[in-house]
Amino acid sequence: MPYVLVVLAALASLAGLAVRPATGVPGDTADYVIVAGAAGLRWDDLDPQRTPALWQEATRGSIGWLSVRSAHHATCPADGWLTLGAGNYAVWDARRVSGRCPPLAPVVEQPDGIGANLPEMARIVRANADNQPYGAVPGALSESVRCTVAVGPGAAVAAARPYGRVDRYAAALPDDPQGLFTQCPLSLVDLGTINGGGTARQAQVALADATLARVLAARPQRSLVVVAGVSDTDTSSRLHVAIAEGPGWQGGWLTSAGTGRDGYLQLVDLAPTVLTTIGRPAPEGLFSGRTASIVAGRPADLAGSVLGEHDADRRASAQRGIAGMFFTGLAAVQVALFLLVVPLMIRARRHAGPTGPASAPRLMVRAVEVLLIAAALAIPAALLTDALPWWRTGRPGIVFALLTLALVAAGTAAVRLTARYPRTLWPMGVIAAAAATVVGADLLTGARLQLNGVAGYSAVEGARYSGVGSVGLGVFVAGALLVAGCAAQWVRRPWRPVVVVLVGGFAVIMVGSPYLGADPVGAIAVTAGVCVAAAISAGGWLTFPRFAWATVAGLAVTIGFAVLDLRRPPLEQGSVGRFLTALGEGTAGPAIQRAAAASGLALDSPLTFLAVAGALMLAFSQFSPWGGLNRVFGLHPALRAALAGTTVAVVLAGIFGGAAFAVAGAAAAVAVPVMVLTTMRVLEHAADRTRPEGETDGPGGPGLSGRRHPATDNSGAAVR
Repeated sequence: MPYVLVVLAALASLAGLAVRPATGVPGDTADYVIVAGAAGLRWDDLDPQRTPALWQEATRGSIGWLSVRSAHHATCPADGWLTLGAGNYAVWDARRVSGRCPPLAPVVEQPDGIGANLPEMARIVRANADNQPYGAVPGALSESVRCTVAVGPGAAVAAARPYGRVDRYAAALPDDPQGLFTQCPLSLVDLGTINGGGTARQAQVALADATLARVLAARPQRSLVVVAGVSDTDTSSRLHVAIAEGPGWQGGWLTSAGTGRDGYLQLVDLAPTVLTTIGRPAPEGLFSGRTASIVAGRPADLAGSVLGEHDADRRASAQRGIAGMFFTGLAAVQVALFLLVVPLMIRARRHAGPTGPASAPRLMVRAVEVLLIAAALAIPAALLTDALPWWRTGRPGIVFALLTLALVAAGTAAVRLTARYPRTLWPMGVIAAAAATVVGADLLTGARLQLNGVAGYSAVEGARYSGVGSVGLGVFVAGALLVAGCAAQWVRRPWRPVVVVLVGGFAVIMVGSPYLGADPVGAIAVTAGVCVAAAISAGGWLTFPRFAWATVAGLAVTIGFAVLDLRRPPLEQGSVGRFLTALGEGTAGPAIQRAAAASGLALDSPLTFLAVAGALMLAFSQFSPWGGLNRVFGLHPALRAALAGTTVAVVLAGIFGGAAFAVAGAAAAVAVPVMVLTTMRVLEHAADRTRPEGETDGPGGPGLSGRRHPATDNSGAAVR
């Protein structure tokens, strides 16, 4: 029966990973597409009186938040327009930007008065091919259509073919643009750059709105108009305007398979959307984005959709400013706690026996236990805090800190004051269950706490828009496997692997299901961790037969999922299917390079420091003469299995997911404090000074105190 249940859990995990939501695009096509871009245009720039054309387009069409991530650390106007034309992450100038972006000033030559030429384009194409890991080819969009019209310098950058030719070009919108947008199926219009603030910014937005009004007046029949804030204008990255209005694009939120989040779109999604709308095939293997689609559920009131409590740009900006401080503070607090715990562990080990030196004051030990509980609950509390609109206050950092501390205090009191608190494994089980429950409940409700949350991920970064992030993955895996380890201790040894696999299989489904965690790479990593944990949960070491069976089980689920993913259409494949397809075609190098580059950038995160500090603390607890972790594992072998499985899962997820030690750091922030707490308790029980009546001192008594006992000879052996 245990083996049957293990097989059923593996099959359930595979079934949960295989099912994917259907994706689709509007069925209507258009004869013409006009992309009107304004660098820096944000939703808070729109107003029904000051910008009537923009407001009416947004009211009639489908809208969303546009992430303008490019290959540059700050997407300046030239980078944004180039990325639009490449359909992939591209960079115009790789030099570092500080403060405001340089003005958009490409060299545009007009030798024939019809089109134009960008002499810098060939160099830009080579630089992106040689120095960037994305495989971007600037001009891929224009190469996919018969001809292109460009109005303005930014549009020229997007419309230029890889060798620099722009088919039709006008430096500014003509006084009478009638007929201009029927010359080619694709037209791009530069509405200008929106930067600064105050009345100067409002004047720039008004000018862009007036230009858009003239474009709309001259648009041909059966045309789609796309309005986009194509870039940032300084190093403070923001979310921007995305509007699509035309046949099949009335109302609703914009989204794409690339974001998986209603109301969110990437800049690289615009190029495939344009080609799909006019019925043209996308270039093979060049586009990184996905065709946009529409989902219902948008409020009728435009202001209620994108402003006030639904202002995602404001929330994302607040999150980015606070996340670094939160994790830096958490790392400092946990390191200080570990330094405080070390002498307590040494003292507990040395005072073992009835005649050893005095143990640490009980009040101090209990206070440290409370602090360890609070440290382990910090990230789950931060996730819950993101359910409140703290980012709308005047002092968001202070409000977030106070709310998080209040939730940590409430959770710590709930754990400490329960009747079962004195039991050795009770705090670990409760805290791990709370951590897994918070993340799991968030995934079941759409991962709303993680999106633009301090303990989640930011849509501005462009790495993830839905599902479980690296922090949530680490917390969830650590919580689920520690719960499995604690629960497995309550059953007989033959059934412990079943408990681990059942709980672990549920975790795999939560992480990998596209409806929930939407992280197939993370699900594969969790599968490996669960297999390792199940193999040694009954006790003993990870022998070769156990390792072999664990590997076979993990590969069965992984290969099964990969085969099912490869059978889907290319636009519906997950990250595993896309990677394997590229691997078969010999084009997986850029994907591997991107993961390596992302991991390198993530190494300077405070989460890396948390992972290293946690690993050192666990090493001290297990391998030093004063550590008691080996005693914990001897008494509770399922906990060793849970810790080993967690380590395998978070390390693999970080390596293959491009997150470096971020996943491991989040897991360590929850797992290490409760593991240290359990170790202190086991040491305290092992160092009981009470001598049973009629018995002599046992091992670890006076011999460790450094004093001679009269009942021993010179060798230390008992005298009979």
